[in-house]
Amino acid sequence: MRFRTFVAGLCALFPVVLFPGSAASAKTPVTARHGMVVAQEPIAADVGLAVLKHGGNAVDAAVAVGFALAVTHPAAGNIGGGGFLLVRLANGKSHFVDFREAAPGGASRNMYIGPDGKPTKDSLFGWRASGVPGSVKGFSEAYKKWGTKKWAELLAPAVNLARNGFTVDQALASEMLGSASTLRNDPESNRIFLRDGKPYQAGETFRQPELASTLERIATKGADDFYDGETARKLAAAMAAHGGLITEADLKNYRAIERKPLEGAYHGYEIITAPPPSAGGLGILQMLGILNGMGFGSDGPNSVKAVHYTAEAMRRFYADRSKYLGDPAYYDVPVRQLLSPQYLAERRASINPAQATPAAEIQPGLILAAAGVHQRESSETTHFNVVDAQGNAVAVTYTINNSFGSGITVPGLGFLLNDEMDDFAAKPGSPNLFGLIGADADAIQPGKRPLSSMNPTIVTRDGKLFMAVGAPGGSRITTGVLQVILDVVDFHMNAQDAVDLPRFHDQWKPDILYLQKGFNPDVEAALVKMGYKTKPINDVGRVEAIVVRNGLLEGGTESRHNGKVAGY
Repeated sequence: MRFRTFVAGLCALFPVVLFPGSAASAKTPVTARHGMVVAQEPIAADVGLAVLKHGGNAVDAAVAVGFALAVTHPAAGNIGGGGFLLVRLANGKSHFVDFREAAPGGASRNMYIGPDGKPTKDSLFGWRASGVPGSVKGFSEAYKKWGTKKWAELLAPAVNLARNGFTVDQALASEMLGSASTLRNDPESNRIFLRDGKPYQAGETFRQPELASTLERIATKGADDFYDGETARKLAAAMAAHGGLITEADLKNYRAIERKPLEGAYHGYEIITAPPPSAGGLGILQMLGILNGMGFGSDGPNSVKAVHYTAEAMRRFYADRSKYLGDPAYYDVPVRQLLSPQYLAERRASINPAQATPAAEIQPGLILAAAGVHQRESSETTHFNVVDAQGNAVAVTYTINNSFGSGITVPGLGFLLNDEMDDFAAKPGSPNLFGLIGADADAIQPGKRPLSSMNPTIVTRDGKLFMAVGAPGGSRITTGVLQVILDVVDFHMNAQDAVDLPRFHDQWKPDILYLQKGFNPDVEAALVKMGYKTKPINDVGRVEAIVVRNGLLEGGTESRHNGKVAGY
């Protein structure tokens, strides 16, 4: 009886509970006293809130949200992809779970190079694009270490949503239609997401019975079903039948890895973030280190001075990213050198206060004795944050890479496959879809994990939780998360103002400063005079944040999108 009551509570949609004086309007953060979930899809946020209200902790809620998003946010939520989970427990200890996809055993360095010597599209579309999925294993490992509720209870909402359906909103209808050119190339994806040419409209009910059965097996048998059970056998058989690379052995051998988070300090705050194979966490710490002591914020947020110094720090990080970062199991990433005070001072001193530094004049900055020391990312990733009443905090970023991944839905299993092999440097030295340059450090090798910009981050002050933050957005994740941290820490914005403020992005090459809609035209004109080439852009990450202020949880999700802050 208790199980059924709990599941019924999870599956109901709980309203956001506001305290007197708070409001859910744009620019005003939703506040709560006990627990909060911020996610990019409202139903999943409510699922997580229900877990918290029924006594689950932040990890329990994160597991429930992660599986719910696999149903309600198929463009990015997944069990066919992978990602990172950062948890800071109420006792002050932090842990990082790497469940990034891995290259199959049959992968090879030049597998995506065509006869003309150029990269093919096989890393983006079709059965050969997928790395070994890690999401199920990642959530399972986090649950085993820190979860408290029954595993089946946490997956019950996702099973229910897939089996009985949920109402399609305009955001999901638009996502399906917007990816129709990819989805219609696969019979299963065309049938499930486009109804064989009759796309879903807002207000209709979307049911996914095959996915429900897969989730039900995982709920009953655990992650073992996905990696060494019926689901694994069906996935491997489908791969073999369609020319894919993932085998039963690849699935059985996959491991989620607990790594030590990267940690740094900035203006009296402690920054806890993602280690390699994330490039984003190191990028956050390096850029904060370059900016530290420069007085870049004296003229206010998005001022000419603030944008100039921050963009210059961005350029120097992305130059280093192009050469020195990769999977630490296959490559000795020089983290200590890249974050050393001496190196940061050298990078800081190279910034001209009055002029943009051309990309051609910026190079990877380390001088290493060993010559051997030494990316392509879509924006269709998703991020969510959870804080519980005990003070445990979880930040999760996971992805299937492109919108709806490789466009392939596994027959009979109902879930989409990632196209994460595209995050490797298919041809080192050549720019990818986002213009990022990759090197040998991120070349394809069997079992290797591709470099990622995903960087779930937690900020503390005086040993107490202060902020949980992260974003999707491909190469723009790092710069988006950086700016929201700066907006809260240096410019004292609330969570909602910080995520709504227009952002900018500079990744060294191409030599362009991207400005989000809403930027002051006078600031842009001044930046152009300083030598910047500017270009408009729709998004710089899609940042979600929870800030702890005056004893209240303060949530922010971008007003221009469809996310939700749910708290009680």
